[in-house]
Amino acid sequence: MNEFYFLFLSLGIGIAIDLVYGDPSNKYHPVAWLGKIITLFIPLLKGEKNSQNEEKLNGMIFAITLIIVTGLIIHYFILTTFHLLGEAATIILSALILKITIAIRGMEKHSKAIMYSLEERDLKQAQYNLSMIVRRDTKNIDEPHIISGTIECIGESTVDGIISPLFYFSLFGPVGAFAERIINTLDSMIGYKDEPYQHIGWMSARLDTLSNFIPSRISAFLMVISAKMIGADWKNSIEVLRRDHNKTFSPNAGYPMAAMAGALRIRLEKIGHYSLGYEYESVSIEKCRIAISIMKATTVLFCTCLSLPILAILYILGWWKLLFGF
Repeated sequence: MNEFYFLFLSLGIGIAIDLVYGDPSNKYHPVAWLGKIITLFIPLLKGEKNSQNEEKLNGMIFAITLIIVTGLIIHYFILTTFHLLGEAATIILSALILKITIAIRGMEKHSKAIMYSLEERDLKQAQYNLSMIVRRDTKNIDEPHIISGTIECIGESTVDGIISPLFYFSLFGPVGAFAERIINTLDSMIGYKDEPYQHIGWMSARLDTLSNFIPSRISAFLMVISAKMIGADWKNSIEVLRRDHNKTFSPNAGYPMAAMAGALRIRLEKIGHYSLGYEYESVSIEKCRIAISIMKATTVLFCTCLSLPILAILYILGWWKLLFGF
């Protein structure tokens, strides 16, 4: 099998499956299964008499072991599928693995649920829908901050749920994409600064910060180009990105959110934490729709301008032959 075409087809089919079908229910979603495994291990990681250092060590061992073991299982599953079932089955399997790691339609679906609730003037339902995709308390926030939170999530999820998995797919194939999804899931479940996760989630949070360092910056750059493509304010996107990228607690989240705020000419605010952008225009449901367009355009740009060239260059260098040995 030509490894470049194998990965090229897996990339295209995986994205197409996500755009058409979105995410399956949690009952059938491997990431949900992964979440159950993590939940099962949390009491074991904490222990009753463990010190802070012991909890940190437990969290480190668990996170690294989960990533390595799952990665090896997926890698050998792909090789076994190739040898037993052939090229077509291997391409479909790899596409499905990639699809599991990305959430383009899923993010759009969650965002549209919030927008629909606001259009129906159902503030409580909008608050609840927002709580499904953000960590903050949403029970008492008003409509502008609901919209702001939605757009912030679209910006950050462009990195976590799309560009990062595609970036690591481009370097390591399906295993790389799934490893990134494991890191992201670990961070979302235990990568907190407060108890009971402060120490057991220390490594998970660090791994997430490290793995998203490059993709977050690439995403912000591509968002600026996407803004120009769809007629948003790309010059203001550059200005706000330069000024506000370091205002968030996360060293990565500020990049896509600041670029998004600038492109939309709005201020994104998490009360008591940060404010990004200039309030040239008001936040609105229409701004959410434009943010989704920027998310999609950024995905297309990454695949065409970065992912495919990386796959081709690594093929020429013999990396894929070394990794897969087809």
